[in-house]
Amino acid sequence: MEKLRYAIWYGADAVYAAYRSFGLRAASENFDEQGLKEAIAFCHARGKKIYITVNIFPGADDLKVLPSFFEMLEDLGPDGLIIADLGVMAMAKRYAPRLPIHISTQANVTNYEAAMVYHQLGASRIVLAREMPLADILDLRARLPKEVELECFAHGAMCVAYSGRCLLSAAMTARSGNRGACAQPCRWNYALMEQQRPGEYFPMEEDERGTYVFNSKDLCLIEYLKELEQAGIASLKIEGRMKSFYYVACVTQAYRRALTDLREGKPFDPALLEELRAVSHRDYTTGFLFGAPGGEAQNPDNGGYIRKTDVVAVASENPGWIIQKNKFQVGETLRVLSPDRLPYEIKIEQMFDQSGAPIDSAPHAEMAVRLEAELPPHAILRRERQ
Repeated sequence: MEKLRYAIWYGADAVYAAYRSFGLRAASENFDEQGLKEAIAFCHARGKKIYITVNIFPGADDLKVLPSFFEMLEDLGPDGLIIADLGVMAMAKRYAPRLPIHISTQANVTNYEAAMVYHQLGASRIVLAREMPLADILDLRARLPKEVELECFAHGAMCVAYSGRCLLSAAMTARSGNRGACAQPCRWNYALMEQQRPGEYFPMEEDERGTYVFNSKDLCLIEYLKELEQAGIASLKIEGRMKSFYYVACVTQAYRRALTDLREGKPFDPALLEELRAVSHRDYTTGFLFGAPGGEAQNPDNGGYIRKTDVVAVASENPGWIIQKNKFQVGETLRVLSPDRLPYEIKIEQMFDQSGAPIDSAPHAEMAVRLEAELPPHAILRRERQ
């Protein structure tokens, strides 16, 4: 719920979320029925939309409980369902007929014939496969009825498998990525072993740490929003349910600002790309947007992340009060990220504990601290890493 709120506060038009079953992020802190009810109410009260992911590839046991799940969603009233499996789609139409259906990227729609079939079956939006180049998106858009919306991923983690349809995790760890429990073996370090030399491992050297042949860079298309709009993309998706609230806020705001600049006819601001580099990420790539990326999309790093900033506090609901997340002290200069203005710096001149006593530093604990500084609602204070 915290991430959902920050996504809305920092400029998202819609969010996607999952119940505790049937979504592809089983390790995420997903919603129960009451949580979904509160999330839907939060979004709708602010004129925003919320879509529920039901995009696993189910087994027979799942089908037994899906009817009651869809009936629950029909009553709760989200703005749509994100579905990958044809059987699940048929059940959604039967048990939640009022809810629009969006076809998940897991369905691997890469051509207009597939998109047309899903439209004829009742889908109102297609989330395209990440493997589609811009020219193919443009061609697909031209061949589809105007009422069919197209969505694409614009930012976030990439998978070495075909839009996430991978058996590697299931085969190696019995955790199926197609059922939301991927162990991410594509991020592991591998070596060669010759049949006649058991136990001897030969590195496929790329750097001194080894080679990571399956490890993709992160997708980042913020510089190409105009091209995506011209190709007929109606919705941009940011991947981030397994990320921090800070990641969600920072990335969402950067894309919101980029879209606002695009609407106003302004050129792309390179500072937005620097904002995206401030959060935890792998090296960035444009993926398949301009053709097959080859080795350009491979991340030679060991699956670790680049991170340039740390969150130290967030503004609370009470004016002047913050909730401390990391240790900081009087005299420090921090950078403020807020929903309604560009990032700016403040110097911590004074701060006080809950009793009103002045303190020189805030320890590393979730405690309330009062600053002699006025912060916008939901602001995030961060420090640059040295």
